[in-house]
Order: sequence, then structure tokens, then C-alpha cells
Amino acid sequence: MSRTEAPPLPEPLRVPVADAHTHLDMQDGTVEEALARAAAVNVTTVIQVGCDVKGSHWAAETAAAHASVYAAVALHPNEAPRIVHGDQGGASGTGGDRSRPGGREGGGAAALHEALAEIDALAALDHVRAVGETGLDYFRTGPEGMAAQEESFRAHIEIAKRHGKALVIHDREAHADVLRILADAGAPERTVFHCYSGDADMARVCADAGYFMSFAGNMTFKNAQPLRDALAVAPRELVLVETDAPFLTPAPYRGRPNAPYLIPVTLRAMAAVQGVDEDTMASAIADNTARAFDY
Repeated sequence: MSRTEAPPLPEPLRVPVADAHTHLDMQDGTVEEALARAAAVNVTTVIQVGCDVKGSHWAAETAAAHASVYAAVALHPNEAPRIVHGDQGGASGTGGDRSRPGGREGGGAAALHEALAEIDALAALDHVRAVGETGLDYFRTGPEGMAAQEESFRAHIEIAKRHGKALVIHDREAHADVLRILADAGAPERTVFHCYSGDADMARVCADAGYFMSFAGNMTFKNAQPLRDALAVAPRELVLVETDAPFLTPAPYRGRPNAPYLIPVTLRAMAAVQGVDEDTMASAIADNTARAFDY
């Protein structure tokens, strides 16, 4: 089987659910094709997430054009150092395998503020239901980029609160600092940890704070027992499911292209971890996602 071949459609879910985080602009085929495949397995809503100014405009435009799509807009954590320092500066790209180039050379703090102003304007739109993905990424950004990341993260928190939108967190190898900044700045009423990457202890902290935890296909990987342990203790009313497509394709299709239609594979694995049937899991996730993104 070719590693580039799309996995087959899974058995449809009986309860319609949403993909809480996807990147349709990085996937093969048209938006219409992706939405049709998703709908065929009862994934009836997707949250399209921007990672830079250009991608956030595209997310907003796509959501405006499709009733089943809502948008999240932001500068990815690695985009902020790129804008401030340039491509050779504080970051090694906007996430490497996680984002595309932002198209801006380094311009200092003024350029970052200009980009944030564009995100602020987009966040005011009705079909934009979240500000994200924002947060901290210490995997691809060194110490010289951390100040720009934190400034951008704090700005996104304020944008989300000002517009009454959900905040979508990207947290990679930065758990303590992400939680510290959220507590210090005051988290928005609805905060989502995208592609939850913490352990069970952190899941309890998130639960106490009322943060949503969104699990992706990597929770099915053999080496992902800490994620399954976290899911096992996460309150069902705070759990979401996502693809982060085209990345993090669930087992047994790991390494092949991901897309929203593969949500049922991850959801069924999540139901097994939580010890419930898939309809119970899907119903909870459907309610949670609508509540998180206010649709």
C-alpha cells in the first residue's frame, strides 16, 4: 500500500460529529470534495484553522462560503518569531511539518503588531468562531524566539476575550508556560487545547480550569499511552476530537494523508479508552464542540 494513498472511508458514525481542528488548505483535492467525504461518514462540521495572516483570511473566506465550516484565525506560535526576526531568526519556520511559510520577512515588533491587527479584524467576523491556533512551541523555536511567542500568545488571548471567541491552544513541549500565561492573563471563557499533548496530571489541571481537551489521531499511536491515560481521566464534557489533517493520521493508517473523514477512526479509539460505546462518545463530542465554538 502506498504511503501517499488516501485511507479508505471508515464505517459512518451514527451520531453526527465535528472535526474540531483541520487544515483543508494543506490537503489534496477541493474543499467541496473534503466536505463531501466527511459528510459521508457523518462528520458534518469542520473547524478550519489558520496559521498565519494569509491562511487566516483563507479560513474566514472558506467558512463564509460553506455552511458546514467555521473558522479559527491566528498566527501560529512559530509565525511570531518569523515575523519579528525573519526566516533566519527566532524560528525555524512556522512549524516545519505543521505550517506553510508566512510570506513575511522580518520586520520587528511593528510587523508583528500589524499582523495581529489583521487577526483582530478577522476575529470580529461571525463565521470566525475561534482565535487560534496560538500558544507556545518550544520544539521548533529556540530561546531567541520565546519572547515573540509569548507576546503573540498574550495578544491572541486578549483578541479572543474582546470578541467573545474561543481560544485554540497550540502547546508543544511548553505545558508549564502555557498554563502559567493562561492563568496570568486570564483565559477566555472557552479555551481548547488543540491536539492535547499533556499527561493525566495536566488533564486534571485543565479539567479544574474548565479547558476543553481535543484529541487527535496520535492518541492511537503505540507510544501514546500518556495521551490515553490523559483521556481516561478527562471529563467527557470537556473532550473534543480532531484530525489536525493532513497530519497525525490515526492507526492503522499512520503516515498516510489525513482528512476530516477519518474522524470516526479516532473517535472509536477514544470511546474504547473512556469505556463507553461510540454513540455515547459521539453525542458528548458533538455537544462539546458546539458549546466550545458557540454554533
